[in-house]
Amino acid sequence: MKKQIFTFCLLFLLFINASCQKKDTKSSEIIKPEFDKILDSLNVKGSVLIYDLKNKIYYSNNFSWSKMGVIPASTFKIPNSIIALETGVIESDSTIFKWNGEKRRFKKWEQDLTLKKAFQVSCVPCYQEIARKVGVERMKSYLKKLNYKGMVFDTLTIDNFWLEGKSRISQMQQIDFLKRLYFSELPISKRTENIMKDIMKIEETSAYTLSGKSGWGMRNEINNGWLVGYLEKNNSVYFFATNIEKEETNMDEFPAIRLNATKEAFKKLNILN
Repeated sequence: MKKQIFTFCLLFLLFINASCQKKDTKSSEIIKPEFDKILDSLNVKGSVLIYDLKNKIYYSNNFSWSKMGVIPASTFKIPNSIIALETGVIESDSTIFKWNGEKRRFKKWEQDLTLKKAFQVSCVPCYQEIARKVGVERMKSYLKKLNYKGMVFDTLTIDNFWLEGKSRISQMQQIDFLKRLYFSELPISKRTENIMKDIMKIEETSAYTLSGKSGWGMRNEINNGWLVGYLEKNNSVYFFATNIEKEETNMDEFPAIRLNATKEAFKKLNILN
């Protein structure tokens, strides 16, 4: 009888301990009105979401926006590149996409591009070629394997579903995916992971390294811009997903605004000086 009581007490304590540990690992959310001021000064609206991994805190000016699904646009080039490498559709980051000589939307796309360069200049035709080669069945299979949800496509939309249509991803989901990539929790080869971490680098200084991917799509006929990624500094990592909207005025500044908004938010948190 004593043995049974002891066993019961031990199990109960283990249960309580496990429950406490689970509670301790839950992340908190802190609203930062300062981020709103940054966006207002840049004449845009939206949300900057930053996740402080060490302290398990999400910071944002608008958590409702950060949990809302939006077309992923060119941020989908991250999973698209992973799938291309894992399936062998693309051999390496130095694989070349041959330009066929046809006029493209941007001059920087009108040349032969390696995978690395195509990713960094966000060459849409290059990644449409990848998607067509991967095909519907393999794309669906790998997205399920990567737990990258919310993509809607078929044979007719395989090469544009991340740019238009019903595909949706939230800022919270973007950060979840990036965390799993960063901490080697995706079911992919180490080689693919290393290639991705290299081609995603945006800025590398003596103080920090900023990695990620931008995206530009439309939501309700309004320009919608993404910048997702992570910042490494002093042996710490911070994940971010910025999603903003801007009316059709002086759109030449739109790409820079996403980066400026994100970096200014990091400054408000005293992470960047």
